[in-house]
Amino acid sequence: MTVSSSLDWLTRGTSDLFPHQPDSQDPRENLTQLLQTTDRPLRIKLGIDPTGSDIHLGHSIPFRKLRAFQDAGHVAVVIIGDFTARIGDPTGKSEVRKQLTSEEVRANAENYLAQLRPILDFNTPNRLEIRYNSEWLGKLDLSQILELLSTMTVGQMLAKEGFSERYDQEKPIFLHEFLYPLMQGYDSVAVEADVELGGTDQKFNIVVGRDLQKYFGKTPQFGLLLPILIGTDGSQKMSKSLNNYVGLRESALSMYSKLEKTPDALLKDYYELLTNLPLDAMASNPREAQKQLAIEVVAQFHGKEEALKAQKTAQEIVLQGNTAAAASVPEFSLAAVTFPLKLFYLLSATGLCKSSGEGRRQIQGGAVRIDSEKITDVDKSFETAEALTGKVLQVGKNKFIRFVA
Repeated sequence: MTVSSSLDWLTRGTSDLFPHQPDSQDPRENLTQLLQTTDRPLRIKLGIDPTGSDIHLGHSIPFRKLRAFQDAGHVAVVIIGDFTARIGDPTGKSEVRKQLTSEEVRANAENYLAQLRPILDFNTPNRLEIRYNSEWLGKLDLSQILELLSTMTVGQMLAKEGFSERYDQEKPIFLHEFLYPLMQGYDSVAVEADVELGGTDQKFNIVVGRDLQKYFGKTPQFGLLLPILIGTDGSQKMSKSLNNYVGLRESALSMYSKLEKTPDALLKDYYELLTNLPLDAMASNPREAQKQLAIEVVAQFHGKEEALKAQKTAQEIVLQGNTAAAASVPEFSLAAVTFPLKLFYLLSATGLCKSSGEGRRQIQGGAVRIDSEKITDVDKSFETAEALTGKVLQVGKNKFIRFVA
């Protein structure tokens, strides 16, 4: 791959590029020069704080860019913020974040990495480093922490959007929160990052990383920012709390059903940020483009065969005349039931059957499916909610429920 074609691919969908050399006016020229003049693979940093257990398509965007750098021969350095997660990134938060235990962070990190396997190259030697920032942050003594704190003023900290809003609204800002951008920035020093990836809301933190690298006598990293993905509602950023998200652990049918209804105005952005397809390959007909997008994204996580099966099942739902299901499969929260539990009880709890007895009879009659797979075992049971999250439970031709956490 030539530098020119590599640059086009690496900068696809990019919102902003921080100049690597301050005297250049064109950040693309700076990245070109970096690629041409560096005689080793670049170290591309992406940090994540595992403060939850699930990743959605919005979270996947910087990881897709990280994979592009891997494919171009560079080293992906994934920083698991097991230390910084105990503080919690204050970016975009109107109040202090709950501090997590180290056990909670570790468990979340394992879930994150499992969900990232379809995106990142875990197999090619020397293409991926997974580092936990407790490796260096946990070793800092008080004198080193004081040195870090001395690199920034209170005024600079209050210029950070979330802090300034909270200060203006007279909401408390705790001193430990000021440590977050400094520690996240120190990660860049510790791993000697050449480029750091992040969403547009991470610009402040990435700049801090550049400043700290300069302070400690290292070459400042390049910053590459990516858009914040708008959710399936077409108006607000993708978020689990807003229920406008597509989770990476959702079933093929659930993912397909959501993506085939992507608002027309978002199709170009979704193609650019969530697929490897050339933009001129997008179907001109919006409805066909929605289907094309859904197949492409679902195939990334479940394979092409499962994606096509999900499309067929979704079409059958429409053809069966279930207008409610065609618009949106109703959801049922698995938090409302206790695990382990039997399928026939779940059929009753969801309201798809009037009683557990009816549920047993429907299973025996072959009328029950989970993600289009017929279930005939009357004693079928589920140990955890994770086994069902995102899947669609069907009874007969016209009754559907999608399970959510």
